[in-house]
Amino acid sequence: MKLKQIAAQSYTVREYLKTTPNIRMSMKKIREIGYEAVQLSGMGPVGPEELSEILEDSGLYCCVTHEPGDMILNEPKKVIEKLNVLNCPYTAYPHPSRTPLNTLEEVQNFAARLNRAGRIFHDAGITLAYHNHHLEFRRIGDKTILDIIYEETNPLYLQGEIDTYWVQYGGGNPEAWCRKLKGRLPLLHLKDYAINAENAITFAEVGYGNLDWKAIIRAAEESGCLWFIVEQDECSGDPFDSLRKSYDYIREKLVCI
Repeated sequence: MKLKQIAAQSYTVREYLKTTPNIRMSMKKIREIGYEAVQLSGMGPVGPEELSEILEDSGLYCCVTHEPGDMILNEPKKVIEKLNVLNCPYTAYPHPSRTPLNTLEEVQNFAARLNRAGRIFHDAGITLAYHNHHLEFRRIGDKTILDIIYEETNPLYLQGEIDTYWVQYGGGNPEAWCRKLKGRLPLLHLKDYAINAENAITFAEVGYGNLDWKAIIRAAEESGCLWFIVEQDECSGDPFDSLRKSYDYIREKLVCI
């Protein structure tokens, strides 16, 4: 893993992305930390042309986006138009919030819709990935929902964006999932998993929780991961400080392991 492969998930600083001037300021702050790439998510009302200009002015590359799930499935060409303006090669399905996944048939139907959309993206030269939470680790029969999703889709049309925290939260093994998706894991969300003073599970900066990062990064690299994306859903303080702490730990402890 090289420093150029480390990206920041803008969702981490979403409270600072509600206006165009704040988006511009936030992108510059992310670049000043050291990040050279971002995953765009949680943005306020800004058009792709202006967003592209902001990124160029900030010295940042958009490696991937999160787009609304309904738009990915039902209006993929609109997403493709946006990604082409941003010169972005990946987008990831963010969360099946309104999708019933209670039976094998429902999961298979969902996978089929992802596969259909993924083919449209593939034909346009863009890759669709799937971002997991913990809910996909519920079992239907002897398999998890996430297993079924990947088994029921073509790797050409659906790749993986494994989220380390949510795999652990769901009872999975982040390292094992990185290996399971060998050749199918261009994107990885780096998010640590900690226990706070109240004995509750919480998000943490990379290196400040309990995940085995050297093992995870090694497995992801061996599986062909291209982008290592730092995200923290909730921060105890300034989210830019959290992005900095994660970046500094990665730079000092994990780069070129």
